[in-house]
Amino acid sequence: MFKYTKLGTSIALVTLTMVSQSTFAAGFALNDHSATASGNALAGSSASNDDISTSFWNPANLTNTDKPTLYVSGALILPTMDVTVNSASDATGNDLSGSPAPGDVVNNSLVPSIIYAHPISDKTVLGASINAPFGLSGEYGTDWAGRYHSSKSEVTDIALAFSIAHRYSDMLSVGASAQVHSASVILESALTDFQGGNSANGDGFGSIKADDIAVGYALGIKIEPKTGTRVGIGYRSKIDLVAEGDVKYNNVGPTLANSGIDNAYLFDEITLPDVLSFGFEQDINDKLTLGASAIRTGWSSMDGLNIAFDVGADNVKQPNSVLTFGFEDQWFYSVGATYKASDKLTLRTGFAIDNSPTTDEFRSARTPDGDRRWISLGGSYELSTATTLTFAYTNVDIEDVKVNRNGSGNIAAEDSVRGRLDADYETSAHVLSLGMNMAF
Repeated sequence: MFKYTKLGTSIALVTLTMVSQSTFAAGFALNDHSATASGNALAGSSASNDDISTSFWNPANLTNTDKPTLYVSGALILPTMDVTVNSASDATGNDLSGSPAPGDVVNNSLVPSIIYAHPISDKTVLGASINAPFGLSGEYGTDWAGRYHSSKSEVTDIALAFSIAHRYSDMLSVGASAQVHSASVILESALTDFQGGNSANGDGFGSIKADDIAVGYALGIKIEPKTGTRVGIGYRSKIDLVAEGDVKYNNVGPTLANSGIDNAYLFDEITLPDVLSFGFEQDINDKLTLGASAIRTGWSSMDGLNIAFDVGADNVKQPNSVLTFGFEDQWFYSVGATYKASDKLTLRTGFAIDNSPTTDEFRSARTPDGDRRWISLGGSYELSTATTLTFAYTNVDIEDVKVNRNGSGNIAAEDSVRGRLDADYETSAHVLSLGMNMAF
C-alpha cells in the first residue's frame, strides 16, 4: 500500500478508510441518528419542529420541547457487498486467486442514538447526547486475492455532546454543543511472501490497533420568518485526532524483516470532516409539510495518511508510510414530505442523493465507495400524550464501482508491495430504524 518497505503500514493505518465500507452514508459517515429524520431521508432535518432528535444536525432544535424529554433511536443496517476479482497479482507478478463470500464483506451493524433535553426556563434548554457519527466494519478474510490490500477493517467513533439552545422569539432559536469523540480502529492485512503465498512459510499477517480522544463543537440557528416556513443551518466542526497504537506482525518473511518490518508503536494525525447542514420546511396546510436538505461534508480534510513508527525490537525505524485518499468535499441532497394522517399517526417519505468523496483514481479495497440513492418511508404513532413511537425504512442503492490498483500513476509507490488488484463491487443496503420520544 505504500512504498516497498512499508507494507507494514499498508496494513497499518489505512486507518479510518475502512470506514468507506459503511454502506449507509457516503464516505464513512453514519447518518442515522433519528428515526424521525430517516423517515423522509433527512429532508428538512436542520429546520424540523418534529422533536429533539434532529439536534444532531442543528443543536437549536433542542427548543422543539418545553418538557424534560428523552429520545432513543436505533438503526439496524443490513448491507450486502459482492466482490468480483477480475485479476490480482503480488509485487513480483505472481497471480492470486480467491474472492470473499458473496455479500459477506460488510457486517450488519446497529447504530444507536440517545438524546436528552432538559428545559431550565421557558426559553432555554440544556441537552446531552451520545451518537456514532462515523464508523462500521468490514472483513474480506485472509484467503481472497486482495488480501495484501486489506483483510479486515473496523472503525468506531462515539461522540458525547453537551448542548444548550435558546429560543429568542417565535422566529429565532440558536444552539451550540461541545463534543468529546472517542475513536478507535482495527486494521488487518496479509503480508506478502513475494511468491503468491506459496513459499514454505506462506504469507505473513499484520494487525494494527489505535485510538484517540478529541474534542469538537457544533453551532446552529433556526429561523421561522413567517408561520409555517422554517429555515435551519447547523455546523459540526472538524475533529483532529492523533491516533496512537501498535502494529503487530506474525510470520514476517526475510525480505520485509530486513526492511525493518516488526512490532512497533505508531501514530498518525487524522482529521474527521466537518459537516454543514441546510434545511428548509414549509407547512402546506395543517396536515402536509414539505422539506429539503443540502448537507456538505468536508471530506478533503482527510487527504491521506502519514504514519510514523517508533523503532522496533530490531532497533530499525520503519519509514513513514503514506496512503493517498484523494477524498473530495461532497454534498448530500434530499427532498421529503410529512403527512399527518390522523391525530395519532404521522407518515413520512423522502428521496436523497448522497455523493461519494472517493475518486476512481484512488479507490482501494478499503475505500470501495460509490454514489448513493436513498428511498425512505416512515412514520410516528402517538402511544400517549407523552410517548411517541417512530419507525423508518431506507433502501440505499449504491452505484457499482471498480477498484483498479494497476501499479501506475499516483498509486504506484503505494502499491509496490501490495501488488495489483482489479475488482468489481456491487453494494446495497436496507436500513431499519426505530425510535421513541418520551416526555416527562
